[in-house]
Amino acid sequence: MSLALPALYARSLSTASKAVNLPTIKDETQQLIHSSLRDLKDVHSRIIELSLFGPNETLEDISTRDLVYLFVPYALSEVQGRVRTLERTERIVSLIEAEKYLKSFFALLENYQIVPEEERALYSRKASDTTDAARRRELKINQFKKEKDIKARIETVRKRLGQTAVSEDYITNFDIIASLLPSTPTAVKEQEEIDSEIEDILRETTLLVLRLVFAQSHSQLESMEQELELLRNAPPSPRFAPPSDDQRGKQRQSDDDMWKLDAPVPTGGPDGKGPLMDANGKPLRPFTILPSDAGERARLQQQVFGPGYNLPTMSIDEYLQIENERGNIITGGGAASQEAPTSSEQLALDAEMDGTREGREKEEQKRQKDEKWARYTDENPKGAGNTMNRG
Repeated sequence: MSLALPALYARSLSTASKAVNLPTIKDETQQLIHSSLRDLKDVHSRIIELSLFGPNETLEDISTRDLVYLFVPYALSEVQGRVRTLERTERIVSLIEAEKYLKSFFALLENYQIVPEEERALYSRKASDTTDAARRRELKINQFKKEKDIKARIETVRKRLGQTAVSEDYITNFDIIASLLPSTPTAVKEQEEIDSEIEDILRETTLLVLRLVFAQSHSQLESMEQELELLRNAPPSPRFAPPSDDQRGKQRQSDDDMWKLDAPVPTGGPDGKGPLMDANGKPLRPFTILPSDAGERARLQQQVFGPGYNLPTMSIDEYLQIENERGNIITGGGAASQEAPTSSEQLALDAEMDGTREGREKEEQKRQKDEKWARYTDENPKGAGNTMNRG
């Protein structure tokens, strides 16, 4: 005897909730996941047979007790994503299936306009598409605030129904969805006669949870798309058979050759070193193109063991002599230069050579120099150019 639809749905959600916090690699976890997946697919098939949701219906046409079945594609996506896979192709197929269920869930919510336009626009923006770190952080903060606001409203409504708060860590989304279902067949009949106030509260709670799951699922969809892109672009990783003895010997010889200073060259060819290029013109080993001139080739060969720098072509003395001839070396200075008279002192000494023509010329030069200096000191008194410490 098959279970009633609410009971089957509740069993699938309970099984999925048990597997959420368990390691997916374990066989016990996979048994729970596959059991929940079978039940959810059965629920999904029954919903299609009963035509609970039609394309021409509006949100007001759906009864309060049927709203909870809008979560079925979401639950299928979550459980399908936890299926253990060993091969890359299996993981790709599983992710595509989970992505299809999740997009079907989004389409249902959009068709019945359950999520406000403001929230759809907020969560449709992907954080990975934003290159600016500040804008990406602001987007995540806004999405988190909206999700927190929806959770707070759900807790308020659930308290009016006497149910457990959403914020508790052990409460999963599967538990929240299951709490919206009637617990027994009798409760289903009683729900038909439920008073309008409680029905309004239950309907409001279901719609808020749908909006909450919608907000959380967008990040899950983005993770699926990124994983799919990585798997599709990853290099192939075929499984190799255990190497034979011949392959092991070749591998060992290759490892030994890798540590030799002189790497072995391929044999064959006219020079015993193998061909330079294959049939397509691809080089098979390193080679150097030399000039056709024999003298130039000899010069290049002589430079093989030469120094890697230019040797000097003249001695230091020869270099200094050439620089001195060019006038690039300054002479004088030292103790002799310090003891020599200055230009003014030499002029005074030459002016004292009385009775000579040169003495008279030097005396005239000294007189003109003294007059220029006296004129300069009259026009520029001492301290005239100092403008510091003046008010």
